Amino acid sequence: MTIKKNLQKIKEQIEVACQRTGRDPNEIKVIAVTKYVSEQTTREALHAGIEHIGENRVDSGLKKMDALGEQGTWHFIGSLQSRKAKEIINKFHYIHSLDRVSLAKEIQKRASENSTVKCFVQVNVSGEESKSGLSPAEALTFIEELSDYPAIQVVGLMTMAPFVDDPEETRPVFRGLKELQDKVQALQLSHAPCNELSMGMSNDFHIAIEEGATYIRLGTSLVGNETLPQK
Repeated sequence: MTIKKNLQKIKEQIEVACQRTGRDPNEIKVIAVTKYVSEQTTREALHAGIEHIGENRVDSGLKKMDALGEQGTWHFIGSLQSRKAKEIINKFHYIHSLDRVSLAKEIQKRASENSTVKCFVQVNVSGEESKSGLSPAEALTFIEELSDYPAIQVVGLMTMAPFVDDPEETRPVFRGLKELQDKVQALQLSHAPCNELSMGMSNDFHIAIEEGATYIRLGTSLVGNETLPQK
């Protein structure tokens, strides 16, 4: 199937999930995860009407971005080393993996004067050791402390659920992130409106939508997997 057809099928699934919970499908934004596909496939995704592109690696992401010019809204969705932050700040439109003070300091240092960097705070709701991110208990204090870094705007929270055979098992993870969002918003922090939730991937995005996702990150089901060599 073409990316355009995949996108249409996904939009239909989004509508069904929204109907179950009384949500507006227009609230859901699809990020095409292009980590494992070529520049040409990424271009095809943009031409198919996909606006949001998600990259996990700094070098390959910047290469695609340079080749594709001003097309698309670019999200850095992988773990970000502090030393690599300088390469993507002021280039990627969103960072989904802010999870420590050292990275916040680097973002503040590298941001253009009088500009803000839109960030999602990454939260490890499931508690898996293999996953990055703050615990929910740590995240609230961390977000409050980010007021010391005026270049950072916390637009939302991000999490990754375990990969399981039954997607229904991911529901408590997504619900936990939504509950944390409610706590952040109750603080009414000017630097952390936290209106967005980045959660849900190809196998479980319908559950994530039912629990409040506004950004879903789709790779295989949308753009496929070309098993490109890692660099």
